[in-house]
Amino acid sequence: MSTTQPAPPARRKDPDRRERIARAAIDVVAERGVEKLTHRSVAAAAGVPLGSTTYYFSTLDDLLASALRQAAEDDVEHMRQWAAELESGRDLADALTDLVLHYLGPARAQTAVEHQLYIAALHKPALRQVSQEWDTALADLFASYTDAQTGRALSVLFCGWLLQGIVRESVPSRDEIEMTFRRMLQPGAKT
Repeated sequence: MSTTQPAPPARRKDPDRRERIARAAIDVVAERGVEKLTHRSVAAAAGVPLGSTTYYFSTLDDLLASALRQAAEDDVEHMRQWAAELESGRDLADALTDLVLHYLGPARAQTAVEHQLYIAALHKPALRQVSQEWDTALADLFASYTDAQTGRALSVLFCGWLLQGIVRESVPSRDEIEMTFRRMLQPGAKT
């Protein structure tokens, strides 16, 4: 008679758990705000044990930084797809206007949560590096259509429209948005 116990069943591997937790944190911030984010609420949203959130993210700042990084990666990927689909020779001011209206229209909820995470860097130094990396990626993308200085200025203008747009009761008009991009792209031009 053997006294050895059978081996416990192998634990199911979950290679996407860290990303799933980060995405759940984004969802919790969207629903409750940054200040109400807890390991417990994220674990429930991700459908994982509480210990998983604290295993991957020992502090809430670590969890927020991961959520911000995930939001930034998703946003930059969306922007790259936009850039890849941008028709050759298409007017950049017109294309940027469409992009702003997309983020303030169909993607408004996503835009709002991304800005909540980004602005959290004001009070959470752990988020600043990720926020700055996001800024740089956006400026670099726009610079690929212009030059480095104009790309940076376009990213600031673009982000300004999004921030103002999510706090306004109504979306700015297409003409209002497009005129500012035209001014940026053609300094001194009368519009």
